[in-house]
Amino acid sequence: MKNDNSYFFCGIGGSGMLPLATILAEQGAKVSGSDRALDQGRLATKFDTLRAKGMALFPQDGSGLTNGDQILVASAAIEDTVPDIRRANDLGCERVTRAELLAELLNASPRSVVIGGTSGKSTVTGMTGWIAAEAGKDPTIMNGAVMKNFVGSDAPYASSRVGSGGLFISEVDESDGSIALFRPEVAVLNNISLDHKSMEELRHLFARFVEVASRAVYNADDDETRLLMAGLSLPDATSFGTAEGADFRATHIVEAPHSIRFNLVARGQSWQVGLQVPGKHNVMNALAALAASDALGIALQDTVPAIEGYTGLARRFDIVGTENDITVIDDFGHNPDKIAATLSTMRAFPGRIIAFFQPHGFGPLNKMGKQLAATFAENLAADDRVFLCDPVYFGGTVDRSTGSDDMAEWINDAGGVAEHLAEREDCGKAMADMARPGDRIVVMGARDDTLRSFASGLLASLGETV
Repeated sequence: MKNDNSYFFCGIGGSGMLPLATILAEQGAKVSGSDRALDQGRLATKFDTLRAKGMALFPQDGSGLTNGDQILVASAAIEDTVPDIRRANDLGCERVTRAELLAELLNASPRSVVIGGTSGKSTVTGMTGWIAAEAGKDPTIMNGAVMKNFVGSDAPYASSRVGSGGLFISEVDESDGSIALFRPEVAVLNNISLDHKSMEELRHLFARFVEVASRAVYNADDDETRLLMAGLSLPDATSFGTAEGADFRATHIVEAPHSIRFNLVARGQSWQVGLQVPGKHNVMNALAALAASDALGIALQDTVPAIEGYTGLARRFDIVGTENDITVIDDFGHNPDKIAATLSTMRAFPGRIIAFFQPHGFGPLNKMGKQLAATFAENLAADDRVFLCDPVYFGGTVDRSTGSDDMAEWINDAGGVAEHLAEREDCGKAMADMARPGDRIVVMGARDDTLRSFASGLLASLGETV
C-alpha cells in the first residue's frame, strides 16, 4: 500500500470493507467510496462516521470515479453492470478485491496473526487484539465486527484499530478461497465445518493456510481440524481444547447466564480465568486467543488478566436489554455452528427461547438451508419457537427458488415449531405478542446492520406490553 494511492471502495459500508477502508485512511491514504445502503437512505450514522474520518462518499452511479489512477476495491463477484464497475473499466482503473488488499497490507507487516476457520474468527480476533493492545504491542486490527473494547466517541464502529507496533491481527474468510493469499507469522485454525464451500475444498484451503505460517495454533477438540493437523508435519504447532494433551487446556468450566469461568492449564502452569462473555464456545475462543498470544511471545501473566477484561463484540450474544423480565439478545448467528453455539448457551439456563432468524441471502438457503433447519430443531425444546422472515436481499441476480418458507417447513418436519412471516416487522409483532416473563428472544442473522435496530425496537415494544 502506498499512501499516495487513491482507493475507491464499492460497498464501503460492508462489514469487511469498512474496517479496511478505515485502516487505509488512518494510515494516510486517500479513501472514498459508494454504497447501496447510502443510496437507499439506510445506516446514515455509519456513513457520517466515515465522512468524519475524511472519506468522500458518492452515489453508486460511477460519479466517484474520475480518473484511471484510482484503485477500485470491489468484490470479485460484483456484476460488471454496476455503474461504479462500468465506470472503472472505462477509465482503466486497477481493480483489487478486499481480500487482495488486506493480504498486501498484512503480508508486508513485520509480525502478523491471522485467524481462520468456519466459526469464532471475529471473537478470537477481538480477544487476541485486546490482549496485544494491553501488552503494549500497539497492534493494527482488522475485524468483521465492532470490538466493544475499542469503541469510543471517535470510533463508534470500532471494527478496526490502527497501531504502530508492527503487528497486524486479522480474521480471514475462506468462502472465496482468498485465505490462500495470506502468509502469517501465526495462523489460528478454529474449526472446519460446512459453510460456503465443500468439505474437501475447505480441507485443502486450511491445510495450506497453516503450512505457510511460521507457527500454527489449532483446535484439538474439533474432529476435522485435529485430523487435518495429524496429516501435516508441523512439529511447532500449538493445540488448544478441553481434552487431555492439549497444549492450552480448559478444565472445570462453570457457566453463568452472562459469563463463564474455567481453569487454564498451559506451559506447566494453572490459571483461573473468568470471561465476561458466556458460552462454552467462548472458552474455546479464549483458548485460541491465549495460545496465539503465547506464540507471539506474550507471557501468561499478561494474557490472562487481559482476556478477563475483554467485553465482547457487537451482535455476538449481545444483550440488548430486559423488559417485563423478557430479555432480548442480538446475535450474528447465521451458519449451523454459530447458531448451535448461541442456542446451546441459552439452553444451559431456564426460560423459553423465541428465536428469530433472517437468512443472510438466498444463496446460503440453497446451500445449507436443511442443515440450518436441523440445527434449530435439534437445539430447541418443545415449547421454544422459531420465526423466520424472508432472506435479506438488496438487489442483484440470485437463485430465489428456496425461501424462508421452505426452511420453516424443514424445521417443523424435524420436530421443531417454526413460522414464516415474510415481513420482519410482522415477526417482531408476533414475538412481542406471545412473549411472557422469563422468555429470552434472540435475533439472529448476518449481512444486515439494521438487525440491531430491529432488536432494539423489539425490546421497546416489550416495554409497552402490560
